[in-house]
Amino acid sequence: MGEFILKMPDVGEGVAEAELVEWHVKPGDPVREDMVLAAVMTDKATVEIPSPVSGKVLWLGAEIGDTIAVKAPLVRIETAGEGEPAPDSVPEALADAVREEPVAVAAPAKAEAPPKPQRVEPRPAPAEPRPVHDASMKPLASPAVRLRARESGIDLRQVTGTGPAGRITHEDLELFLSRGAEAVPAQVGLARKTAVEEIKVTGLRRRIAEKMSLSTSRIPHITYVEEVDVTALEDLRATMNRDRKPEQPKLTVLPFLMRALVKTAAEQPGVNAIFDDHAGIVHRHAAVHIGIATQTPAGLTVPVVRHAEARSIWDCASELNRLAEAARTGTATRDELTGSTITISSLGALGGIASTPVINHPEVAIVGVNKIAVRPVWDGTQFVPRKIMNLSSSFDHRVIDGWDAATFVQRLKTLLETPALIFVEG
Repeated sequence: MGEFILKMPDVGEGVAEAELVEWHVKPGDPVREDMVLAAVMTDKATVEIPSPVSGKVLWLGAEIGDTIAVKAPLVRIETAGEGEPAPDSVPEALADAVREEPVAVAAPAKAEAPPKPQRVEPRPAPAEPRPVHDASMKPLASPAVRLRARESGIDLRQVTGTGPAGRITHEDLELFLSRGAEAVPAQVGLARKTAVEEIKVTGLRRRIAEKMSLSTSRIPHITYVEEVDVTALEDLRATMNRDRKPEQPKLTVLPFLMRALVKTAAEQPGVNAIFDDHAGIVHRHAAVHIGIATQTPAGLTVPVVRHAEARSIWDCASELNRLAEAARTGTATRDELTGSTITISSLGALGGIASTPVINHPEVAIVGVNKIAVRPVWDGTQFVPRKIMNLSSSFDHRVIDGWDAATFVQRLKTLLETPALIFVEG
């Protein structure tokens, strides 16, 4: 018998380390060649690490949440041969794939003509499906299977895994859906609950936590809230949606706000900027790259609509829809998730009356959109129903004074309350 040591591969982009976010095996489990052993995260990219050999897992080199350096031992596998040297990097073609897509497979490179280990077949699946995971254990499944389970409302702890080490496959989900989930009897009466669930902050959630901590610790925020009468805007939006062409997307409020931001940024370039506080330099951008805070199953991401200044309102809507879908499905590229110069945050129907959005560091401004509500407004002679929406905008008070913040928001208010101005050139 031999022993194979799989080292943390080089996933490209000059990344020196990655965070372990998921194990698919445990010591004692049989593995096959090309079977996914683990998933690591670098920045916003999730990379699956497959096994280059077949055998049995002897040892795991890290726990979920640990940061692993490139070339550090990751897994030890007992093989049928005499063993072979551990790979140090992935092929360039797969490294390119990691650079392009946030979910990619990093396949470690093999040594020159190594002896091919004997293939170990997985244990047969149990005859009668039943849950194989303890409630306290995280089920073994790939990110794609987990996404599909979330979208179908399936608790993976109730699904039988027929893959190696009880790993849940797409076929297992199909079988579970075809049989239907067993009904769980309802609890009768009142009872004390003493359970405490411990959830380690890892992966994208850790990145979000670090980003929020960085932003709030280094940026002195000033938040300005103003109500906007969007009655005319909503009438115009309804008309444009009714008359739109089949290939044109349905308009929401956001494309109008994006175009309003473009006009306002041209008048107040200090708000469409990046502040390098280490160098003490504010970079004012002529291009308006608008980040759109988007909730995904994995957490909050900010895809970027680039060069909004060169896009029509229909183009803004199309690009917004494309990027939001890419973010939610985990297919957005790294370039699509970075490089914004100003950000919009919207909670849609859950927007509330007001909010205090956190600036997307190192930007200097963020515009928060609250929900639209019909409210009585005094027009001088009587109360009339109007559609009112609040804007909650935060600014970096180191470089944006309160007067400039208020002037910026008031200009947005004017454009949104008189939407024809959004389309006036010059």
